[in-house]
Amino acid sequence: MDNEIKKIKKRGVQAERELVKKLWRMGFAVIRGPASGSRIKKAIYPDIVAIKNSKVFVLEVKKRKELRSCYLDSNQLLKIAEFAKRAGGEALVAIKIDSLRVWKVLEVSKIVPQGAIPKRIKVDKEVIDKAEELFTYLSRKLSIGLEKFIQFQE
Repeated sequence: MDNEIKKIKKRGVQAERELVKKLWRMGFAVIRGPASGSRIKKAIYPDIVAIKNSKVFVLEVKKRKELRSCYLDSNQLLKIAEFAKRAGGEALVAIKIDSLRVWKVLEVSKIVPQGAIPKRIKVDKEVIDKAEELFTYLSRKLSIGLEKFIQFQE
């Protein structure tokens, strides 16, 4: 495997592990998928599954150095959407943007186009910029008070 690809995968795994730790501190039951990032065609392996107060969040994790457009594999999005549907949860894409020191969230149901679906879906920089911050989104979905939310950010 090319060294650059190894570096990219390593950064992705680091971002997933960081998010798992943050979600755990927020009181979620959370697990990183055992085959996260693998190229298994028929299986459905989300990067992270987080559960709290009977709410299930199925996450595909992306990492970017700076705020810019990104491409998402439509097949992977459809698979995590199916996983979330079976679990009675929500399928999300969590994007860590290093330069802004923030995690953004996109709902998969709002990303996947109707009709013919391309192999890769482009999410524009502006869409990511306007997206809600991940921990604000989760606290809103769980109705966590502001003081508890601030506590989890540390």
